[in-house]
Amino acid sequence: MPWDAVFLRRIRREFPAVERDPSGRRRAFLDNGAGTLVTRRAAEAEARARVDRSANVGNVFPESKGAEAIILEGRKAVADLLNAEGAGAIISGESATSLLFNLSYAIGRECTGRENVVVTGYEHYANISPWEELVRAGKIREVRFVDLDLETGYLDMDDLRELVDRDTKVVAAMAASNVLGTRSDLQRIGEIAHDAGAMLVVDAVHHIAHGPTDVRAIGCDALVFSGYKLFSRHGSFLYLKPELIERLRPYKVDPSPPHGPEKWEWGTRDQAMFAAIRGSIGYLAWLGSPSSRTPPRPGRERAARVRRAMEAIETYEAGLTKIMLEGDGGVRGLLDISGLTLYGPRETPAIGRDPTFSFKLAGHEDRDVSKRLWDRHALAVGAEDYYSRVPRVYGVETMVRATFVHYNTRADALALLRAVNGLTVRRW
Repeated sequence: MPWDAVFLRRIRREFPAVERDPSGRRRAFLDNGAGTLVTRRAAEAEARARVDRSANVGNVFPESKGAEAIILEGRKAVADLLNAEGAGAIISGESATSLLFNLSYAIGRECTGRENVVVTGYEHYANISPWEELVRAGKIREVRFVDLDLETGYLDMDDLRELVDRDTKVVAAMAASNVLGTRSDLQRIGEIAHDAGAMLVVDAVHHIAHGPTDVRAIGCDALVFSGYKLFSRHGSFLYLKPELIERLRPYKVDPSPPHGPEKWEWGTRDQAMFAAIRGSIGYLAWLGSPSSRTPPRPGRERAARVRRAMEAIETYEAGLTKIMLEGDGGVRGLLDISGLTLYGPRETPAIGRDPTFSFKLAGHEDRDVSKRLWDRHALAVGAEDYYSRVPRVYGVETMVRATFVHYNTRADALALLRAVNGLTVRRW
């Protein structure tokens, strides 16, 4: 059912920093694409693990056994979030970038030099550079980029079909662009990839907070996301099909385990990272069944609650997207602001749209816009290239970007629209 104002206040109480920044200033945090605020449950779980389970794994004393249990429970929670086959399909790492480099190196060891990798035109460089490195190393022949419709921000699916051939080793796709908000039709992309015998590697870092992510429904071979984009701390997770976990040969130190996710992980695991992501997923499970007095059992029950939460988030955020695009209560939306160029979808297609809005204002530098929105209106937005190929495709260096998540409010959206409308009537 739709969230009312009372329930939204309950949600916001789960995030200690949602109202004020560290200096105590009241503000609206709209830079969520660069990293979401941390839920209380994730922070508290991390702190307990850091203090009580600080020992390394593999020993007989309680701190060590407890660290092992936390790591396993964290893997199980991520598996439930993604509807993965189980904890053994979840690999952890320092960042999505490091995990994708590790994966590309392993895939490259199977290549002969004639293969290609096909990448979306709006990809983050975390899912571009690892494949370009294989070209430089002589492992594959080339990286091919799928065209974008610059008016709509959508992928050209006909171009994708033409680019994928019998020598395509990987199709790499973002679940949603971190600049445009465009969602990829991952099931269709996966079908094209698999029909050619290629793997589908998904970067879900930006999308993970905005809707359900089901690796088995997608049919992907690999999918990566980061904890700090899902109300948790830094550190990232890679889903990899169990048969690929065993078949591929990642670079590793000799004494490390030869099987399972541990064979892919470099160095000692941080149990506090696993505790934090379990806390974040626990928050989502609560959101999926807030009237329940007991936490869900790991497995199907928790996965079902998390999916309900993500579906509710998707519905709520669609309302924020409508306000941002079309306006509300007499306030003009981004589509109607004179002198504003909006990049990306100007509507919400059937597969949805993430609440990410990148734009430029005629006569204003992007950093000046960001600074003015913060200094005068206490609105935190970005102004950079976001490590994305998108600015290059559109022939600009940077864009202003506001990214909403479900703890943001209608008032936040209207405050941003009023402020941007105000900037268009004068220059400085």
